[in-house]
Amino acid sequence: MIKISKLIHDYIQRDEEGNPSGTIRAIDDVSLDVSPGQFIAILGHNGSGKSTLAKHLNALLFPTEGAVWVNGMDSRDQSLLWDIRQTAGMVFQNPDNQIIGQVVEEDVGFGPENMGVPTEKIWERVEESLKTVGMYEYRKKSPNRLSGGQKQRVSIAGVIAMHPKCIIMDEPTAMLDPSGRADVIRAARKLNLEENITIILITHYMEEAIQADRVFVMDNGKIAMQGSPREVFSQVERMQELHLDVPQVTLLGHLLRRKGLEIPEGILTREELSDALKTLKKGNRQ
Repeated sequence: MIKISKLIHDYIQRDEEGNPSGTIRAIDDVSLDVSPGQFIAILGHNGSGKSTLAKHLNALLFPTEGAVWVNGMDSRDQSLLWDIRQTAGMVFQNPDNQIIGQVVEEDVGFGPENMGVPTEKIWERVEESLKTVGMYEYRKKSPNRLSGGQKQRVSIAGVIAMHPKCIIMDEPTAMLDPSGRADVIRAARKLNLEENITIILITHYMEEAIQADRVFVMDNGKIAMQGSPREVFSQVERMQELHLDVPQVTLLGHLLRRKGLEIPEGILTREELSDALKTLKKGNRQ
Protein backbone atom coordinates (compact mmCIF):
# COMPACT_ATOMS: atom_id res chain seq x y z
CA MET A 1 0.00 0.00 0.00
CA ILE A 2 2.80 2.43 0.96
CA LYS A 3 6.45 2.10 0.02
CA ILE A 4 8.96 4.70 1.18
CA SER A 5 12.53 4.48 -0.10
CA LYS A 6 15.40 6.56 1.32
CA LEU A 7 13.12 9.56 1.84
CA ILE A 8 14.72 12.91 2.66
CA HIS A 9 12.76 16.10 3.24
CA ASP A 10 14.41 19.48 3.77
CA TYR A 11 12.47 22.59 4.77
CA ILE A 12 13.87 25.81 3.35
CA GLN A 13 14.66 28.52 5.90
CA ARG A 14 14.17 32.12 4.84
CA ASP A 15 15.44 35.42 6.17
CA GLU A 16 13.26 38.44 7.02
CA GLU A 17 13.14 39.42 3.35
CA GLY A 18 12.00 35.97 2.27
CA ASN A 19 15.28 34.89 0.71
CA PRO A 20 16.51 31.31 1.26
CA SER A 21 19.04 31.23 4.11
CA GLY A 22 19.45 27.50 4.73
CA THR A 23 17.61 24.23 5.22
CA ILE A 24 16.32 22.10 8.08
CA ARG A 25 16.28 18.34 7.55
CA ALA A 26 12.95 17.00 8.85
CA ILE A 27 13.15 13.51 7.31
CA ASP A 28 16.54 11.83 7.03
CA ASP A 29 16.85 8.67 4.92
CA VAL A 30 13.62 6.91 5.95
CA SER A 31 12.54 3.65 4.33
CA LEU A 32 9.49 1.61 5.30
CA ASP A 33 6.74 -0.51 3.79
CA VAL A 34 3.07 -0.72 4.78
CA SER A 35 1.07 -3.70 3.55
CA PRO A 36 -2.62 -3.48 2.59
CA GLY A 37 -4.88 -3.88 5.62
CA GLN A 38 -2.21 -3.11 8.21
CA PHE A 39 -2.73 -0.81 11.20
CA ILE A 40 0.50 1.17 11.65
CA ALA A 41 1.35 3.60 14.44
CA ILE A 42 4.09 6.21 14.07
CA LEU A 43 5.35 7.71 17.33
CA GLY A 44 7.79 10.46 18.15
CA HIS A 45 8.27 13.58 20.24
CA ASN A 46 7.57 17.04 18.84
CA GLY A 47 9.99 17.79 16.03
CA SER A 48 10.79 14.14 15.38
CA GLY A 49 9.49 14.33 11.80
CA LYS A 50 6.38 12.17 12.16
CA SER A 51 3.89 14.77 10.88
CA THR A 52 6.16 15.66 7.96
CA LEU A 53 6.27 11.96 7.10
CA ALA A 54 2.46 11.80 7.27
CA LYS A 55 2.12 14.59 4.72
CA HIS A 56 4.26 12.64 2.27
CA LEU A 57 1.85 9.70 2.39
CA ASN A 58 -0.81 11.49 0.34
CA ALA A 59 1.44 13.88 -1.54
CA LEU A 60 0.86 17.03 0.50
CA LEU A 61 4.65 17.24 0.49
CA PHE A 62 7.13 15.97 -2.09
CA PRO A 63 10.51 14.30 -1.49
CA THR A 64 13.68 16.36 -1.52
CA GLU A 65 15.36 13.03 -2.26
CA GLY A 66 14.11 9.45 -2.33
CA ALA A 67 10.61 8.35 -3.26
CA VAL A 68 7.15 7.53 -1.91
CA TRP A 69 4.76 5.17 -3.70
CA VAL A 70 1.08 4.97 -2.75
CA ASN A 71 -0.57 1.83 -4.08
CA GLY A 72 2.12 1.77 -6.77
CA MET A 73 1.77 5.49 -7.67
CA ASP A 74 4.84 7.70 -7.43
CA SER A 75 4.02 10.83 -5.39
CA ARG A 76 6.50 12.84 -7.49
CA ASP A 77 4.28 12.39 -10.57
CA GLN A 78 2.04 15.48 -10.60
CA SER A 79 -0.45 13.78 -12.92
CA LEU A 80 -1.20 11.19 -10.20
CA LEU A 81 -1.94 13.57 -7.31
CA TRP A 82 -5.73 13.27 -7.57
CA ASP A 83 -5.55 9.46 -7.69
CA ILE A 84 -3.13 9.35 -4.76
CA ARG A 85 -5.33 11.55 -2.59
CA GLN A 86 -8.38 9.45 -3.42
CA THR A 87 -6.45 6.32 -2.45
CA ALA A 88 -4.94 7.72 0.76
CA GLY A 89 -7.28 10.01 2.69
CA MET A 90 -6.06 12.32 5.45
CA VAL A 91 -7.58 13.12 8.84
CA PHE A 92 -5.99 16.10 10.57
CA GLN A 93 -5.51 17.11 14.19
CA ASN A 94 -8.25 19.75 14.34
CA PRO A 95 -11.61 18.55 12.95
CA ASP A 96 -12.78 22.16 12.58
CA ASN A 97 -10.18 22.57 9.82
CA GLN A 98 -11.76 19.73 7.87
CA ILE A 99 -15.50 20.24 8.39
CA ILE A 100 -17.06 22.74 6.00
CA GLY A 101 -20.75 21.76 5.78
CA GLN A 102 -23.57 23.26 7.83
CA VAL A 103 -25.19 19.83 8.24
CA VAL A 104 -23.32 16.60 9.03
CA GLU A 105 -24.59 14.61 6.03
CA GLU A 106 -23.79 17.46 3.62
CA ASP A 107 -20.25 17.67 4.96
CA VAL A 108 -19.70 13.93 4.57
CA GLY A 109 -21.02 14.07 1.01
CA PHE A 110 -18.72 16.92 -0.03
CA GLY A 111 -15.77 14.70 -1.02
CA PRO A 112 -17.71 12.24 -3.19
CA GLU A 113 -19.55 15.14 -4.84
CA ASN A 114 -16.26 16.72 -5.86
CA MET A 115 -15.13 13.35 -7.22
CA GLY A 116 -18.12 13.35 -9.56
CA VAL A 117 -19.94 10.48 -7.86
CA PRO A 118 -23.62 10.30 -9.01
CA THR A 119 -26.07 11.87 -6.52
CA GLU A 120 -27.83 8.63 -5.55
CA LYS A 121 -24.46 6.98 -4.90
CA ILE A 122 -23.34 9.94 -2.78
CA TRP A 123 -26.22 9.45 -0.35
CA GLU A 124 -25.52 5.73 -0.20
CA ARG A 125 -21.91 6.49 0.72
CA VAL A 126 -22.94 9.13 3.29
CA GLU A 127 -25.28 6.69 5.03
CA GLU A 128 -22.72 3.88 4.89
CA SER A 129 -19.82 5.96 6.26
CA LEU A 130 -21.83 7.62 9.05
CA LYS A 131 -23.07 4.22 10.22
CA THR A 132 -19.50 2.91 10.15
CA VAL A 133 -18.31 5.57 12.63
CA GLY A 134 -21.50 5.50 14.71
CA MET A 135 -22.71 8.97 13.71
CA TYR A 136 -25.75 8.17 11.54
CA GLU A 137 -28.24 9.45 14.12
CA TYR A 138 -26.51 12.84 13.97
CA ARG A 139 -26.78 13.19 10.18
CA LYS A 140 -29.23 16.12 10.33
CA LYS A 141 -27.33 17.97 13.07
CA SER A 142 -25.07 20.98 12.69
CA PRO A 143 -21.40 20.06 13.24
CA ASN A 144 -21.18 23.09 15.55
CA ARG A 145 -23.41 21.26 18.04
CA LEU A 146 -21.16 18.20 18.26
CA SER A 147 -18.41 17.36 20.74
CA GLY A 148 -14.78 17.25 19.64
CA GLY A 149 -14.80 13.45 19.40
CA GLN A 150 -18.03 13.47 17.39
CA LYS A 151 -16.62 16.09 15.00
CA GLN A 152 -13.53 13.98 14.45
CA ARG A 153 -15.67 10.94 13.67
CA VAL A 154 -17.56 13.06 11.12
CA SER A 155 -14.20 14.01 9.58
CA ILE A 156 -13.32 10.32 9.34
CA ALA A 157 -16.72 9.59 7.78
CA GLY A 158 -16.04 12.25 5.16
CA VAL A 159 -12.82 10.47 4.23
CA ILE A 160 -14.48 7.03 4.25
CA ALA A 161 -17.17 8.30 1.85
CA MET A 162 -14.45 8.79 -0.75
CA HIS A 163 -13.74 5.04 -0.53
CA PRO A 164 -9.99 5.26 0.15
CA LYS A 165 -7.82 2.17 0.50
CA CYS A 166 -5.77 3.88 3.20
CA ILE A 167 -6.48 6.52 5.86
CA ILE A 168 -3.67 8.59 7.40
CA MET A 169 -4.53 10.08 10.79
CA ASP A 170 -2.18 12.87 11.82
CA GLU A 171 -2.60 13.15 15.61
CA PRO A 172 -6.41 12.98 15.27
CA THR A 173 -7.01 12.85 19.02
CA ALA A 174 -4.60 15.57 20.15
CA MET A 175 -7.39 18.07 20.86
CA LEU A 176 -9.87 15.60 22.38
CA ASP A 177 -10.71 14.49 25.90
CA PRO A 178 -10.12 10.81 26.90
CA SER A 179 -13.66 9.79 25.93
CA GLY A 180 -13.36 11.43 22.50
CA ARG A 181 -9.94 9.85 21.97
CA ALA A 182 -11.33 6.41 22.73
CA ASP A 183 -14.22 6.94 20.28
CA VAL A 184 -11.89 7.90 17.44
CA ILE A 185 -9.48 5.00 18.00
CA ARG A 186 -12.39 2.53 18.19
CA ALA A 187 -13.68 3.89 14.89
CA ALA A 188 -10.23 3.56 13.31
CA ARG A 189 -9.80 -0.01 14.53
CA LYS A 190 -13.27 -0.95 13.29
CA LEU A 191 -12.45 0.39 9.81
CA ASN A 192 -9.25 -1.62 9.82
CA LEU A 193 -10.79 -4.90 11.00
CA GLU A 194 -14.16 -4.81 9.24
CA GLU A 195 -13.45 -2.80 6.08
CA ASN A 196 -9.79 -3.85 5.67
CA ILE A 197 -8.78 -0.20 5.29
CA THR A 198 -5.09 0.42 5.91
CA ILE A 199 -4.69 2.78 8.87
CA ILE A 200 -1.59 4.88 9.55
CA LEU A 201 -1.92 6.59 12.91
CA ILE A 202 0.50 9.36 13.91
CA THR A 203 0.15 9.90 17.65
CA HIS A 204 1.95 10.82 20.85
CA TYR A 205 -0.48 8.83 23.01
CA MET A 206 1.22 5.53 23.71
CA GLU A 207 -2.01 3.74 24.68
CA GLU A 208 -3.36 4.34 21.16
CA ALA A 209 -0.39 2.56 19.59
CA ILE A 210 -1.22 -0.67 21.46
CA GLN A 211 -3.92 -1.27 18.83
CA ALA A 212 -1.40 -1.26 15.98
CA ASP A 213 0.03 -4.24 14.12
CA ARG A 214 3.39 -2.50 13.91
CA VAL A 215 4.95 0.57 15.53
CA PHE A 216 7.60 2.91 14.14
CA VAL A 217 9.34 5.35 16.50
CA MET A 218 10.91 8.45 14.97
CA ASP A 219 13.68 10.64 16.34
CA ASN A 220 15.50 13.47 14.56
CA GLY A 221 13.95 12.55 11.24
CA LYS A 222 15.02 8.91 11.38
CA ILE A 223 13.32 5.66 12.39
CA ALA A 224 14.87 4.89 15.75
CA MET A 225 12.81 1.80 16.64
CA GLN A 226 10.31 -0.49 14.98
CA GLY A 227 8.45 -3.68 15.81
CA SER A 228 5.21 -4.93 17.30
CA PRO A 229 3.77 -2.85 20.18
CA ARG A 230 5.05 -5.44 22.65
CA GLU A 231 8.55 -5.45 21.14
CA VAL A 232 8.76 -1.64 21.18
CA PHE A 233 7.18 -0.93 24.57
CA SER A 234 9.17 -3.63 26.35
CA GLN A 235 12.23 -1.42 25.76
CA VAL A 236 11.26 1.09 28.45
CA GLU A 237 14.71 2.63 28.95
CA ARG A 238 15.22 3.08 25.20
CA MET A 239 11.85 4.82 24.88
CA GLN A 240 12.77 7.12 27.76
CA GLU A 241 16.06 7.96 26.02
CA LEU A 242 13.95 9.09 23.08
CA HIS A 243 11.93 11.34 25.46
CA LEU A 244 8.84 9.15 25.09
CA ASP A 245 6.63 7.40 27.61
CA VAL A 246 5.30 3.87 27.47
CA PRO A 247 1.71 2.92 28.40
CA GLN A 248 1.22 3.36 32.15
CA VAL A 249 0.45 -0.30 32.73
CA THR A 250 3.63 -1.24 30.82
CA LEU A 251 5.68 1.06 33.04
CA LEU A 252 4.09 -0.36 36.20
CA GLY A 253 4.90 -3.90 35.08
CA HIS A 254 8.46 -2.84 34.30
CA LEU A 255 8.92 -1.24 37.74
CA LEU A 256 7.51 -4.32 39.49
CA ARG A 257 9.91 -6.49 37.50
CA ARG A 258 12.82 -4.32 38.62
CA LYS A 259 11.66 -4.87 42.21
CA GLY A 260 12.20 -8.58 41.69
CA LEU A 261 8.72 -9.80 40.71
CA GLU A 262 8.70 -12.33 37.88
CA ILE A 263 6.46 -10.38 35.53
CA PRO A 264 6.90 -10.58 31.73
CA GLU A 265 8.30 -7.52 29.94
CA GLY A 266 6.00 -5.74 27.50
CA ILE A 267 2.74 -5.87 29.47
CA LEU A 268 0.25 -3.87 27.36
CA THR A 269 -3.10 -4.04 29.15
CA ARG A 270 -4.52 -4.09 32.66
CA GLU A 271 -5.83 -7.58 31.99
CA GLU A 272 -2.34 -8.84 31.14
CA LEU A 273 -0.90 -7.31 34.31
CA SER A 274 -3.73 -8.72 36.41
CA ASP A 275 -3.18 -12.20 34.94
CA ALA A 276 0.57 -11.96 35.57
CA LEU A 277 0.02 -10.98 39.20
CA LYS A 278 -2.53 -13.78 39.69
CA THR A 279 -0.09 -16.30 38.23
CA LEU A 280 2.64 -14.95 40.51
CA LYS A 281 0.39 -15.17 43.56
CA LYS A 282 -0.67 -18.71 42.68
CA GLY A 283 2.97 -19.75 42.25
CA ASN A 284 3.91 -18.29 45.63
CA ARG A 285 1.13 -20.28 47.31
CA GLN A 286 2.41 -23.49 45.81
